[in-house]
Amino acid sequence: MLTLPEYENFVYSLRAQFESIRASTLIVKRRSPTSAQVIGTIYFDQDVVLHVFETVDFLTRRIEDYGYEVYHGTEKLYWYDCWPHPNDPSLASTFPHHKHISPDIKHHRIPATILSFEEPNLPALIREIEALIQTL
Repeated sequence: MLTLPEYENFVYSLRAQFESIRASTLIVKRRSPTSAQVIGTIYFDQDVVLHVFETVDFLTRRIEDYGYEVYHGTEKLYWYDCWPHPNDPSLASTFPHHKHISPDIKHHRIPATILSFEEPNLPALIREIEALIQTL
């Protein structure tokens, strides 16, 4: 995991790293000298947006909490969160990371192999959205 200043630079340079990003309102809100929240929205072509919420602890060098929601227009396509579901054996391989998908998006969950607490998740999420846009 990056340091807090490195993470800020990473977040604020995403548009330069990914041509698919049309605009971003992401901000890094420092909560203490060693923690921050990343909140905001990344806008892509085809009216696709990624809403981001992360809490990062730079003392332990971990993402402590997150939620990522992907919309196409007003339709929520899927979301990721790390809320534990220990009684769902189908999610054990990536516990607690999982993705909510249709049908029954609230209850239909699959393992989230692209997410981690130890590395930034945004590059993998952006690449996933870039692939999605190709299908729209």
